[in-house]
Amino acid sequence: MKKALLPLAIAALMPATVLAAGPIDGKVYGKVNVSVVQADDGDDSVWELNSNASRIGFSGKTQLNEDLSVIYKLEYETSVDDGEKDDQTFNQRNIYLGLTGGFGTLLAGKHDTPTKLAQNKIDLFNDLEGDIKNTFEGENRESNIVMYTTPELGGFAATLAVVASEGDDIDGDGQEDDGFDGTSIALSYTADSIYLALTNDQDIDGMDNLMRAVAQFNIADLQLGLMYQDAEKHNGYEEDGYFFSAQYTIGKVALNAQYGETEGDGNHEEETLSFGADYKLGKATKAFAFYTANEDNGADEDYFGIGLEHKF
Repeated sequence: MKKALLPLAIAALMPATVLAAGPIDGKVYGKVNVSVVQADDGDDSVWELNSNASRIGFSGKTQLNEDLSVIYKLEYETSVDDGEKDDQTFNQRNIYLGLTGGFGTLLAGKHDTPTKLAQNKIDLFNDLEGDIKNTFEGENRESNIVMYTTPELGGFAATLAVVASEGDDIDGDGQEDDGFDGTSIALSYTADSIYLALTNDQDIDGMDNLMRAVAQFNIADLQLGLMYQDAEKHNGYEEDGYFFSAQYTIGKVALNAQYGETEGDGNHEEETLSFGADYKLGKATKAFAFYTANEDNGADEDYFGIGLEHKF
């Protein structure tokens, strides 16, 4: 990642007295991910050019005293394929202002919930057609969120988030809410070769209660990921599911596979199966190929794609 170029360009146009106020402490970062995909739903087969959550972001950290810093992030998705998403050139991703220090980290803005963050890196096809968000509830980025993360102690850490409703029906029960009505909490343990997490959401994205357990293991060049989830909506609908992923690295090549399944009331079933390979072209650049088969209550969709990703 590079030092911020845009802030430097803006600063060059400012009076010298403004520049003397202090150093520019931010950076510009992002990634461009593009794939060519053949999508087949059994009736039609089409070729697509997809921009897979390509983004640009601005982030920074300024030390206020020996044990306190202010942090910020402004991250936006941009569509490389057709130039817009939902009629917007840029769409908000994680955006926040906060403080960090010996007490932990406190931030406020729009952000992934602790439950979503606890997924860690077990989703090997994140942002592609095999992304677990296509099969599992709980992959939420919430507006008006206030989130606190404790310092790590012996590998253990906790994150708690509350969501301000601002009069909206954020829990999906048909009534307007007027407080911090949604909560998301995650407890995690991290060691050299193991990661464990347990999370719970209450009144987030229409879910009355959602529990998620995650485990990730690293054994030499092999990474294994496991997830179990149980969710219940306000209308009484319940579903549970499990997820498994494996990645084996051989030199510059990473071989990826994952499978997930959810079952709900009324014999509702969803499945996702993906295989693929990544080839590292450089420190920040990779080529990839994948096959994904998704099933939603009997409706099948198959995808085969090749793509390129570059991070900066």
